[in-house]
Amino acid sequence: MARLDVNRFGEMEVFVKVVELGGFSAAARAFRMTPSAVSKLVARLEQRLGARLVNRSTRALQLTPEGCGFYERSVRILAELEEAERGASTSDEPRGRLRVNTNAAFGRVLLIPLLPGFLARHPGVSVELILTDQLIDLLDERTDVAIRHGQLKSSQLTSRRLGETRMVIVASPDYVKRHGLPQSPEELGAHNRLGFSYARAIEGWPLEEADAQLAVPPIGNVQASDGEALRQLALAGVGLARLARFQVQEDLDKGHLVPVLEEHNPGDTEAIHVLFMSQGGHLPSRVRAFVDFLTAHVRIP
Repeated sequence: MARLDVNRFGEMEVFVKVVELGGFSAAARAFRMTPSAVSKLVARLEQRLGARLVNRSTRALQLTPEGCGFYERSVRILAELEEAERGASTSDEPRGRLRVNTNAAFGRVLLIPLLPGFLARHPGVSVELILTDQLIDLLDERTDVAIRHGQLKSSQLTSRRLGETRMVIVASPDYVKRHGLPQSPEELGAHNRLGFSYARAIEGWPLEEADAQLAVPPIGNVQASDGEALRQLALAGVGLARLARFQVQEDLDKGHLVPVLEEHNPGDTEAIHVLFMSQGGHLPSRVRAFVDFLTAHVRIP
């Protein structure tokens, strides 16, 4: 029989976090412990089991075969424990902090207006919202949910499709007054084309002319790390920008921006997905509630 003073589930939780975050220091931050305390806990676990679980080095941790087996079983056991506690609880209400990562445009236009309704429905959940267009590793950033545009790369993440958006090139009336409105893709060469400061799946602006497919590179005097910055620059008359239609629809309706070369727009779209980790089919109730809420309420114009 196991000794009562050994918290085996606690040991499992810490060990699993060490593996998922790739080190003692990251796991220590997650549990608000010191790295030495986490290291000693894993060492005690190895001593109790009589097996080495990880090979330690100055650069990284590497699981031993015994460590791989123990990690896989621990993930399943912890998921079953949480499921048992949730089933025994008098309330299945989602609780805890939910860390959400999304690009600034989706956050401003579509997500933030929905958050009050989600929080009212689930008062036990608090949301930490990070707005960035940069791709992140959900494990490294301790993120529960990420919302991403474009084609998804193969990964171990689970995804749900929220919809898709058309892309449109826009300019402010002031910019058009000063520089003219381009009438063909060739005329874009004389215009300031604002772009992103990081690599994208489609490097150029796709356009059509006489049944030919073109890709015009966004070469201008400003590059930005997120679409909201490019929108503000376009509104200020700095140059042309190619953005998601939902992001600039209100600006177009109010005349603050005008579409450019729509007759040459191939009508390409970007899919929008919500991504999350689901280990062995297990999903925390706060994540499930948020994903279900987004799927039901997000409406992309």
